[in-house]
Amino acid sequence: MHQTNFIVREPLLDPKQRVIGYELSWKHDEAQPITGAALEALVGFVAENVNDAERGWLLRDKILFLDAVPPMLSTDALYHMPPERTVLTLKAADMADPDTLAAVRGLRAGGVGISVRDGDIKHLGRNLGMSASYIEVRFSGADVGAQARMYAAVKQAAVRMVGRPVTTWGDFDACAALGLDAFVGKLHLTPRPGMVVKGMNPAQQIILQLMQMVQQNEDVPKIESVLKRDPALSYKLLRFINSAGFGAGRDIQSLKQAIGLLGYAPLYRWLVLLLATASKSGYSPVLMETAVVRGRLTELLGGKNLGKAHCENLFVAGMFSLLDRLLGLPMKEVLETIQLPDEVVQALLTRSGVYGPYLALAEACELNSNLVASLARSVTIPPLEVNKAHLSALAWAQSVAVEQ
Repeated sequence: MHQTNFIVREPLLDPKQRVIGYELSWKHDEAQPITGAALEALVGFVAENVNDAERGWLLRDKILFLDAVPPMLSTDALYHMPPERTVLTLKAADMADPDTLAAVRGLRAGGVGISVRDGDIKHLGRNLGMSASYIEVRFSGADVGAQARMYAAVKQAAVRMVGRPVTTWGDFDACAALGLDAFVGKLHLTPRPGMVVKGMNPAQQIILQLMQMVQQNEDVPKIESVLKRDPALSYKLLRFINSAGFGAGRDIQSLKQAIGLLGYAPLYRWLVLLLATASKSGYSPVLMETAVVRGRLTELLGGKNLGKAHCENLFVAGMFSLLDRLLGLPMKEVLETIQLPDEVVQALLTRSGVYGPYLALAEACELNSNLVASLARSVTIPPLEVNKAHLSALAWAQSVAVEQ
């Protein structure tokens, strides 16, 4: 399949800041409109890569929002997507056409979600619930009371509301109070004021010590003795190794067994995941998930060009690129506490060196950036490969059992 567009994603949060899904869209480096055929191709590509014939839907409980136009509402590709995890976004003007409305209602009857964009709530009427499951509302913090009254009618129609743009945490809280879901764009990369606890908590300090011990190939009993200082950490390791199936049908109940079965390289990766997700400093779960996806995507993008020997460092560069936000510290201060290879440090500080371009490309995919195409060209990765890696990283992030 020849592709010239790149998939970019934007998270959809519920009022508790949990990621309930993603909006996936095409990004091109040239100023040309995305055609209906291209939108149809996106549905087909997504279905092919995240709905496995044997394992089913690889994104677990995540919903995908995909842009649509009327001619593609009957595309065969939709039959390869789980309807309860699929939402097509149409413009309100499209819904005025009787044929389109009939096709929409057919899809809704089959369980596919429909989101309406660019519509005036006051004029969409009480029949909205028959044709739409979501409606995008242009949220403004100016007159929340008036918006609350307007949204009440939509709630009665059992239609969920997606507020955008939501650019501040104050707006997010107002949306949550009004019962909206919120597309947040880059908001999830900013701290909630007054909630950041700077520095590492005790759990993270133990994780950091363990990482350094693993890097230095310390004996298993020494690693085990440090793990035992944190019962919660020990529990998570045993839970992870049993859920991941390393025990080959038998429960692993000792830390020594767990470390022996897992091996040093996988143990290090698991500790990296834990370090980035053990923060309790007021960040939303979406930041944690972004770190996991970014780590895996950086690894997949760079691993093909650089080889397997570099995969671990690529993963660490991607995961740790958000560690400054998770810890509330400048990246330079974070790096003073962690011993990392010079190439990883270069990537984290300036997006330079051998790993920097791959980290920059992974970031561009999540920020809906116009730089995606040029960054991909700079490391000679074609759009098809970038897009496959992106969806694979999203699926992998759902499969990683890191308990918060």
